[in-house]
Amino acid sequence: MKYPDGTLARLGDKIIVWEGNEGVVVCSMDTDEYSEEYSREVLGYLGRGIMVLSEKAGLIHYVEPEIDMRLIERKK
Repeated sequence: MKYPDGTLARLGDKIIVWEGNEGVVVCSMDTDEYSEEYSREVLGYLGRGIMVLSEKAGLIHYVEPEIDMRLIERKK
C-alpha cells in the first residue's frame, strides 16, 4: 500500500493515521514484512495492505490509506 503522497508503506513506519492519531506499521502484506508480534502465520491470510497499531483505535487493517495518512518517520 502507498500513502497518499505515493510513498510505499513499510514495516516500522511511524505514521499519522488521521489527525490526532499516530501509529506504527506492524506488518505489510504488500512488501511481505512482518514483525515478531504480528507474524505472517497469523496475519498473512489478509493477503494485501498493511496492519497499523494506532494509539486511539488499536489494530487497523488498511488496503487503501486514510486521506490524511502520512509518514512521520521511517524505521532505519
